[in-house]
Amino acid sequence: AGAAMRTEISTAAAFVTRLLRAAGGIGEEQLRRFRERLQEELREHYKHHWFPLVPSKGSGYRCIRINHQMDPLVGKAAGVIGLSHERLFQLLPNELTLWVDPFEVSYRIGEDGSICVLYESPQPAGKASKALESSRSSCKEQWRTGRSSPSKNYNMMTVSN
Repeated sequence: AGAAMRTEISTAAAFVTRLLRAAGGIGEEQLRRFRERLQEELREHYKHHWFPLVPSKGSGYRCIRINHQMDPLVGKAAGVIGLSHERLFQLLPNELTLWVDPFEVSYRIGEDGSICVLYESPQPAGKASKALESSRSSCKEQWRTGRSSPSKNYNMMTVSN
């Protein structure tokens, strides 16, 4: 499963890293170390919870969540570069959900925000991916307005295969 989940994990780690980069104040070397460590944490965490034949199986286990509590995997990776949970809460959206599933990585900012796809790949054997009713414009708008703290300008990142 290690090689099979490489793209999805890389996409998720790159997304969180871009959020941190956009917030500012963290050097590129620190961001690189954070991203590498987050990838390691995700790979280890998902090792026995990756089911390409049933992509939704284990989805809750693979969900990265920031909602009044820091996701432990993000927190561990941030600790490597000396970022406290308090600082992470200042840098990242207050409400962030990131789903890392076989063939798809998606996120939502805010509890009622649109679900936006970062990465999607066709499933083998013609299995249909779950349909997401979200337009790119609502995702971009959510991206800008989905924070309770002062808004910052973020660039939308779309990754596809």
